Amino acid sequence: MRVHRTITVPRPLPVVVAYLADFGNAVHWDPGTISCVRTDSGPIRVGAAWRNVSEFNDRVTQLDYRLERMEPERLTFVGRNNQATATDDLTFAQYGGATTVTYRAEIVFHGWLRLVGPFVQRRFEKMANEVQTSLARELTAL
Repeated sequence: MRVHRTITVPRPLPVVVAYLADFGNAVHWDPGTISCVRTDSGPIRVGAAWRNVSEFNDRVTQLDYRLERMEPERLTFVGRNNQATATDDLTFAQYGGATTVTYRAEIVFHGWLRLVGPFVQRRFEKMANEVQTSLARELTAL
């Protein structure tokens, strides 16, 4: 399952990237996230890790996320558990004082759960719409 959304906010690119590089902030912009806690210490860099507890399709699930890519204009987080692998890939572009964020999310189910993907795609799309709205609101308020 994949979704793709784009938003533009009136904030400079470095501010937006710094905020989103801390995946713990997902509790503020991802309506499905119940908690997201850093599980390592030190500066946020490739390899930084978080434990994310989310609700999706009326089920609570936990994924261990890792920052896989950190570039000035791109962040990629990969979350894993026994049932699924989730990838959140964010790219950024600055236009004047505004920043465009392109958010791509993918969930790959493992084992027999691969069969449910087509049945929950609509719910995944709805959640992406909610993320788009709340992410724009959060970033604008920075």
